[in-house]
Amino acid sequence: MRTRTGWTLILVVCLLTVAACGQGENAGPAPTGTARGSGPITLAVVPKALGFDFWTQVRLGAECAASKHKEVNVRWDGVTAETDVVGQINLLQRFIGQNVDGIVYAATDATALTPITEQAISKGKAVVNIDSGTVPQPPGVPLFATDNVAAATRAADLLAQSLGPGGKQIALLVYQPGSATNDQRALGFKAGLANHPNLTVVAEQSTRSDFSTAVSITERILAAHPDLDGIFAMNEPTVLGAAEAVKKTGKVGQVKIVGWDAAPAEVKLVEEGVISALVVQNPFRMGYDGVNAAVKMIRDGATVPSGDTGVSFLSAGNLSSPQSRALLNPSCAAPPI
Repeated sequence: MRTRTGWTLILVVCLLTVAACGQGENAGPAPTGTARGSGPITLAVVPKALGFDFWTQVRLGAECAASKHKEVNVRWDGVTAETDVVGQINLLQRFIGQNVDGIVYAATDATALTPITEQAISKGKAVVNIDSGTVPQPPGVPLFATDNVAAATRAADLLAQSLGPGGKQIALLVYQPGSATNDQRALGFKAGLANHPNLTVVAEQSTRSDFSTAVSITERILAAHPDLDGIFAMNEPTVLGAAEAVKKTGKVGQVKIVGWDAAPAEVKLVEEGVISALVVQNPFRMGYDGVNAAVKMIRDGATVPSGDTGVSFLSAGNLSSPQSRALLNPSCAAPPI
C-alpha cells in the first residue's frame, strides 16, 4: 500500500521528468541574464508559502526594491503550505511559461527544485534564490539567505544559557526535512550541542511547518518526557505550536524555548516569558536583495554573488532597542538593510 507521501514523491518525479524532457536532450543552463540596459522588467517573486509574517516581510522588501528602479514590476504568488513541493513546482513552471523576465524564489525542497531552476535558465530567465536555495546551487544563481548553520550553532548556546548548569533534557523540533534551511539549522544546532555535553536530545520530530501539528507533537513529547527542560523550535509555526503546548500543560518557565523568526505572536511570547530567545533573520532584506540582484542581472548582464542577509538574537532584554525595532517593523522609508 502506498502512503500519501509516496504518491507525492512519485508525482514530483513525473513532473520533473516532463520538465527536463521539454528542454531537449542536450539542453543545459544558459546565462542567467542578457544585458538589456533599460526597459520594463517583470519579476515573479515566489515564497515558500503565503500567510506567514516572515514571507510578508519578504514581500515588503521585494516591492520596496522594485519601487527604487524604473519600470520594475513584481508579481507575488505562492502556495499555501511550505510542504506543497508539487504545488510550488507547478506554479514556477507556469511563471517560466509566461512573459516574466526573472524569477526570485525560495525553494521548498532543495533537490526537487533544482531542475526547475535549470529549466528557467534554459528559457532565458534570470533566477535568484532567497532564504532557501537548491542542491546543487547552479553557477550564476545567487542565494540571499541567513547563514543558518552558524545561527543555529548560536541557538544551542542560547538554550544552554537559559537552562543553566547540570544535566538537561531537550527536544529538537524540525519542520521540513529536505528543505535546505531545515537541514542546515538542524546541522548547526547539533554542532553547537557539542559544546554543551550537559544537554541531551531526548526527542526529535518534524512538525511539517504546521501549527496544529506542532502543538500535538509537543504535547506528546512533554507527556513522554515529563522532566523535559528545553525545546529548540526551528521556524515560526513550530515555535508558536511548541509555545502553545507548553502553556496548555502549565510548564511555562519549567520548559525553556529558544525559537526561530520573529512574528508578532512570537515577540509577544518573549515579552510574556514563554520564549527565552529568538533567532531572528532579516526577511525584508532577502526580498530586497533578491529583487535588486535580478534587476542587475537582467539590465547589466552581471554575475551577482550570493549574500548573507544577517541574523540577530532577541530576548526580553533587547526587544526595545532601536536595532530590534527596525528589524521587527521594517519599512521602505527606513529599510533594515
